[in-house]
Amino acid sequence: MSQSSLPATVGQIRDVRLSDALSERYLSYALSTIMARSLPDVRDGLKPVHRRLLYAMRQLKLDPNSGYKKSARVVGDVIGKFHPHGDQSIYDALVRLAQEFALRYPLIDGQGNFGNIDGDNAAAMRYTEARLTAVAKALLDGIDEDTVDFRPTYDGEEEEPAVLPASFPNLLANGSQGIAVGMATSIPPHNAGELCDALLHLIKAPSARIETLAELVPGPDFPTGGILVEDRESIVEAYRTGRGSFRVRARWEVEKVKGGGFQVVVTEMPFQVQKSRLVEKIAELLAVRKLAMLGDVRDESTDEVRLVLEPKSRNVDAEVLMESLFRQTDLENRIGLNMNVLDADNTPRVMNLREVLQAFLDHRHVVLRRRTAYRLEKIAHRLEILEGYLVAYLNLDEVIRIIREEDEPKTVMMQRWKLSDTQAEAILNMRLRALRKLEEIEIRREHAGLAVEQKDLKSLLKDEKRRWKVIADQIRETRKAFGSGALGTRRTEIGAAPQDVVVPLEAVVDREPVTVLCSAMGWIRAIKGHQENIADPAQVAAKYKEGDRARFGLHAQTTDKLLVFATNGRFYTLGVDRLPGGRGFGEPLRLMFDLPNDQDIVTIFVREPGSKLLVASADGRGFIVPEDEVVAQTKNGKQVLNVAAGIEAAVCRPVEGDMVAVVGENRKLLVFPLEELPEMTRGRGVMLQKYKDGGLSDAKVFSAAEGLTWAAGSGRVRTETKLTAWIGKRAKAGRLPPNGFPRSNKFG
Repeated sequence: MSQSSLPATVGQIRDVRLSDALSERYLSYALSTIMARSLPDVRDGLKPVHRRLLYAMRQLKLDPNSGYKKSARVVGDVIGKFHPHGDQSIYDALVRLAQEFALRYPLIDGQGNFGNIDGDNAAAMRYTEARLTAVAKALLDGIDEDTVDFRPTYDGEEEEPAVLPASFPNLLANGSQGIAVGMATSIPPHNAGELCDALLHLIKAPSARIETLAELVPGPDFPTGGILVEDRESIVEAYRTGRGSFRVRARWEVEKVKGGGFQVVVTEMPFQVQKSRLVEKIAELLAVRKLAMLGDVRDESTDEVRLVLEPKSRNVDAEVLMESLFRQTDLENRIGLNMNVLDADNTPRVMNLREVLQAFLDHRHVVLRRRTAYRLEKIAHRLEILEGYLVAYLNLDEVIRIIREEDEPKTVMMQRWKLSDTQAEAILNMRLRALRKLEEIEIRREHAGLAVEQKDLKSLLKDEKRRWKVIADQIRETRKAFGSGALGTRRTEIGAAPQDVVVPLEAVVDREPVTVLCSAMGWIRAIKGHQENIADPAQVAAKYKEGDRARFGLHAQTTDKLLVFATNGRFYTLGVDRLPGGRGFGEPLRLMFDLPNDQDIVTIFVREPGSKLLVASADGRGFIVPEDEVVAQTKNGKQVLNVAAGIEAAVCRPVEGDMVAVVGENRKLLVFPLEELPEMTRGRGVMLQKYKDGGLSDAKVFSAAEGLTWAAGSGRVRTETKLTAWIGKRAKAGRLPPNGFPRSNKFG
């Protein structure tokens, strides 16, 4: 190129502000990524690279019924003719169009290794082969009939379609993912049959409500199946705004195994979750002990997904196990919805469900009109030729003479029979073998048939209602081809929104009976089984340290929690499963709770959520406290009973009745109604009994109907029902107890 032929601006140096230059170039880059790379067209649901792949494969005649060709050949044609980018990026796009676990309705039929759900890559393009699927053929149907606009390719040597005719609702059926500059798109795949139903309804009712359309399209339909567990209101709102998300869970079932146990088998994965990475994640959580209910995980998949989850114990509930896994792993995945697409004017915007469906219908309407106009043009051209053939047939000998003898036969025929240039050219281009077919009856039959079709098509162009009826028939054909049978069956189940599941301790720890023993020195342990004579712990066969003896004994389960009440007025919580076994002497409770040596344990009992407790100090003050309020969340326990200086907590008893009995160290007994005691969560409480000397010895709540009981020695129990003499107001002194009351001043 000579210097004089260069544009005047070439070689010039201009002074431009850096901010202006950057903004101008960045805007150009942003528009390029938005328009030509990342966002799909709402009409055919394709990005340019995908559209070019399908069009190039059509030019290579890779129809569904033809043979396969090497993927490298397809990629080479796309690079050379339409898409001058890296071969690997184009091949990656081709691979995705062929993956059955990535697209609900694959557009490319691949032969060879095209990757798998574990995340393994496809084989190199020189090894794999490809051809179009029936869905891709439906997207390309009518592309040679002037149904869409074409534009020059990057080098100007050929043309490529700006959009495909798309008789298949590909945008919603296969979904799309993309990230541009300042915007992104995320559309999950849907069921083609359901989309066709919604399109047919929208043709009848163009102003249909989103709620109605959401009934016909109840949610995404992922190629990998799974269960959609998003609540209905959220789904409708997402379709109304074009933005939202959907929760999808793996499909699982319980299989019985030998020995009465079970295992959970995952048969369908959530969309876009790599199975191998999921197994690694679960194994990592197992290693750090964050999955308390899971024992092991195995991948036994072949062509079908089979992920085996073994519970840690047969007592684990399968529902609870899976709920914990859904919360901590990708067995539950959230799929975003952001229907940000290019509209018919190539403008990016977020559309709702109705707008996306209507845009597809409008595109089909444009395609129908252009296809009809194209057919009318072809019919008019053919009718013109047939009329010329008819003239030639009626004057066959003269036509032959003119062709043989005249120097300008075309001009002579046009003047002789008033033929058009097209008619004369058609007669001259006839082969001799065609003369035998030149029969008047055949010509007139074809002419009449085309004339009827021409009249019908002209009527179609004038009648909008009829055009929409034709579009509806086309959609019904699409539904019949792709929305029914095995291909059209919904794979993702529409499930209910999950409820909050409380994970009980029983799901983690084997539930076994134990006997909890605590010595006078505060050493605690758990012996297997429920031992007899538990009312008198000294009768239970167990060894103690020298100088120590039995003090507390109770029956429990390994899944229970113990409440320990100390003389400092604090409650401590201890799981039975954390207790040492019965072979040794146990462990000191003081060390477990960091209790100082001047403090002691008042009592120990099994926690019963929802119950109430009577707590009292040695100076005779006390109150009722709900058990749920005393559960300690830390090692330091929870302060409930505030004791005065020099005073200790003395009593903690369960509330089981309607009367309170209090006995002091002065051996005075007082009985009063339970309703006189306040219910508090912490404090000193109110005076239970008045003392001149000493303090509180014991207190308990009992039922007036059943009477007051106390231990009478040798495992016997005495019950006193006639208590009128001891009943009085709270904070009174009381009177001496009945004969036979223990000298220890304890109820036992």
